[in-house]
Amino acid sequence: MLSEDQRLLLAIVLAVIAFIIAALLEALLLPVLRRLKAGQSIREEGPKAHMAKSGTPTMGGLAIVLGFVLCSLNYGLFFSPEKTISRDTLVICFVTLAYAAIGFIDDYIKVVKKRNLGLTAIQKLALQIFVALILAIYAGNAYGTMVGFPILGLTINFRLFYYPFVVFVVVAMTNAVNLTDGLDGLASSVTAIVALCFTVVARNNLNAFAAAIILYGCCLAFLLFNHHPAKVFMGDTGSLALGGALSAIAIISKTEFVLPVAGIIYVIEALSVIIQVFVFKTQNGRRFFRMAPIHHHFELGGMKETKVVIMFCIVTTVFCALEILVG
Repeated sequence: MLSEDQRLLLAIVLAVIAFIIAALLEALLLPVLRRLKAGQSIREEGPKAHMAKSGTPTMGGLAIVLGFVLCSLNYGLFFSPEKTISRDTLVICFVTLAYAAIGFIDDYIKVVKKRNLGLTAIQKLALQIFVALILAIYAGNAYGTMVGFPILGLTINFRLFYYPFVVFVVVAMTNAVNLTDGLDGLASSVTAIVALCFTVVARNNLNAFAAAIILYGCCLAFLLFNHHPAKVFMGDTGSLALGGALSAIAIISKTEFVLPVAGIIYVIEALSVIIQVFVFKTQNGRRFFRMAPIHHHFELGGMKETKVVIMFCIVTTVFCALEILVG
């Protein structure tokens, strides 16, 4: 067991290393994406201000993923007490890479190959469920099927229901993070805050703790290039990977119900899309929001993109603080 001082020192070292590696990787990746003409296409029905972003390189999330995996593996070899890569670390890296691969295939087909259709919705969902099921089986076998409800102080054995529960959590979270990635710096900044929260709540598992602080460092590095006006977008490659990494950290550290609290913005973004679609289909084409996901609703209401991002970061910080203090 590490002392509090040792844990703090480890967190600082890992965050700095992750930040430097991810920033260097992004700097190297950006000219490659430009040469490939991997530019983002902007929907015409979206906010008009976003049309200026057309052609901005996307798939920049590759640097986050590579930085995260490299740092996580090196943590196991050089910084962990056992000086070996644990199964937990390997599983977290596998889930992150697998979701990144799903997003990369979709991005590559649409952006580089210039085909309108990437993976179909069914193909993406099937692949996401398959990866989530692997994580569920590992976590259930390694740590059991008990699930804690922090604020309520309850722990319930989900038994066989644990496996579909984990699949739902992972698939829902990865797609919610994907929906959040719609403004310069939004997904990366919100995820950095959530990852930092998990360095506190996932203290029971040193591997999950290390993964969380590494993810924090990688997200901060990406913000160097993704803050407004963004020089690069993460694409589905990055957003799905971020959701996969956060989900794996939560599942392996047995803090599953921290995700919807700390990641309240992800939940709100996903719910706004569900509400919009439901109202549109049941109310003869009427819209509940000006546009969904909800960050566009605020934009179309006259709020500057940067102010929406700041507001969402503040909300995330408040809910993360509540989770740490109350949970």
